[in-house]
Amino acid sequence: MESPFKPEILKGKVALITGGASGIGFEISTQFGKHGASVALMGRRKQVLQSAVSVLQSLVIPAVGFEGDVRKQEDAARVVESTFKHFGRIDILVNAAAGNFLVSAEDLSSNGFRTVLDIDSVGTFTMCHEALKYLKKGGEGRSNSSSGGSIINISATLHYTASWYQIHVSAAKAAVDATTRNLALEWGTDYDIRVNGIAPGPISGTPGMSKLAPDEISSKARDYMPLYKLGEKWDIAMAALFLASDAGKFVNGDTMIVDGGLWLSRPRHLEKEAVKQVSRSVEKRSRNVPVGVPKSKL
Repeated sequence: MESPFKPEILKGKVALITGGASGIGFEISTQFGKHGASVALMGRRKQVLQSAVSVLQSLVIPAVGFEGDVRKQEDAARVVESTFKHFGRIDILVNAAAGNFLVSAEDLSSNGFRTVLDIDSVGTFTMCHEALKYLKKGGEGRSNSSSGGSIINISATLHYTASWYQIHVSAAKAAVDATTRNLALEWGTDYDIRVNGIAPGPISGTPGMSKLAPDEISSKARDYMPLYKLGEKWDIAMAALFLASDAGKFVNGDTMIVDGGLWLSRPRHLEKEAVKQVSRSVEKRSRNVPVGVPKSKL
């Protein structure tokens, strides 16, 4: 689809994207590059990383890939430093690396729980912490009309209520949201660095959908999804473009929900026609109540 943003909206900026070689992360990498940014991808799988960089470079996007695991502080420091050395600055950090799998709470080991928290929440903080000094440097010399550095943390909506068989991810993403708000307060005040999040809903064509949401999502979508469709990776990338660019320069500490309203949905207890019948019946009874007669006497 055609982007609603100007092609140069991120011109001259450098973005480091964890998990940027696949899924939502790769779409963000691609759209950032198409809108003027140079991109550095961080990932654990060398072949996937190389393939992603090749695709970006074929689109004439300045791109580089660095192997690394966000759970390891030394990897985070090395990749951040390498990105700065390669491009000379870092303006945007996107934390899209994540881990997930379906498991009931009683069958989830402490190690499994800890692994997802290490990737999603600890990894997010570690990358933010290591990137801080470079995001501050990237902000030097900016005018007051321009925003400073920007961090975008990819979250979820699972923890807004509760989710079946994803207690580990719900806990991890709740921590990510808290990290986003706290860093937005501290680093927004001290360094003019904006920190925001994006909470995607079900997104088609992603590893998460294939692993976590079987085909019945599509067949039953009309029953509970307000917009009756799955989201696309493009939708998340457009939200990221808004937050990373000066279009979102006054947005800080927010986690933008991009799920078509799914998190608001509840099961229908009555179909529309049944609701109409009940409403008519109640209205009819109300009209037949004599004036001045207490309802307790009826």
